[in-house]
Amino acid sequence: MSNSSSFNEFLLLAFADMWELQLLHFSLFLGIYLAALMGNGLIITAVTCDHRLHTPMYFFLLNLSILDLSLISTTVPKSMANSLWDTRAISYLGCAAQIFFFFFFISAEYYLLTIMAYDRYIAICKPLHYETLMGNRACVKMAVAAWASGFLYSVLHTANTFSIPLCQGNVVDQFFCEIPQILKLSCSDSYLREVGLLVVSVCLSLGCFIFIVLSYVQIFTAVLRIPSEQGRHKAFSTCLPHLAVFSLFLSTVIFAYLKPPSLSSPALDMVLTVLYSVVPPTVNPLIYSMRNKELQDAVRKLIQLLLFQHQ
Repeated sequence: MSNSSSFNEFLLLAFADMWELQLLHFSLFLGIYLAALMGNGLIITAVTCDHRLHTPMYFFLLNLSILDLSLISTTVPKSMANSLWDTRAISYLGCAAQIFFFFFFISAEYYLLTIMAYDRYIAICKPLHYETLMGNRACVKMAVAAWASGFLYSVLHTANTFSIPLCQGNVVDQFFCEIPQILKLSCSDSYLREVGLLVVSVCLSLGCFIFIVLSYVQIFTAVLRIPSEQGRHKAFSTCLPHLAVFSLFLSTVIFAYLKPPSLSSPALDMVLTVLYSVVPPTVNPLIYSMRNKELQDAVRKLIQLLLFQHQ
């Protein structure tokens, strides 16, 4: 097969060959997916409905929850369906759509986490300018920039990846379609263009990473100068969830993509991919609500309201 258009479908990597294990995989993914739906759904509803949470920090958290929900919905339902129907197939268009949406949501989430670091930096290091710099219009513009950048990158990468001729079969060594796995199916040097684009993306990501690190150096310096212990605790409790979410997101992605080739095996690659594509969207709501009393109160009220309506 000399061209990518010769394929009607790709074959994804199955989690298991035995029906019982496939059923176990389906059940585990269903549990994780429902937890992600519930956690992110509660945060989206609580932030939307509770006027006390109509602040920049919660506005960005709302966007993060929407992105998390979209990200996990791109890969997990298809994998669950394949396990249930005992198939590995994904259509050519389905594969292209998975790559597009996965890259779109994951890159938009990274830019959003960078903006959230800026929000915390302004709140703690320049509190007197907070309302001026983080007004409603400015916040909306920043969120739109994060989504638009993710969309633009995704269009660029998806179009480039699928313009490359594929001649190494149609078996994708992953439980969903992702760019590095499609590039492995390419012929000769035609994939170098996409590799060049990925290098540019890595450089931009590195710029965001440096910005976040520098922001946190200044944040922690400012927090340690706060005289009261209560003030320090409050400042830390608004920053630590974001730092935990960012660290989880980045460490799993870095380990998945930058681990030594000698460590590579289909089973390990799959576990690492689950770690960065499935785990963060599920645990992010938990991380954010664990130390946040305002959010806990809003979610508790929402649950009570829902239970009261069903009685």
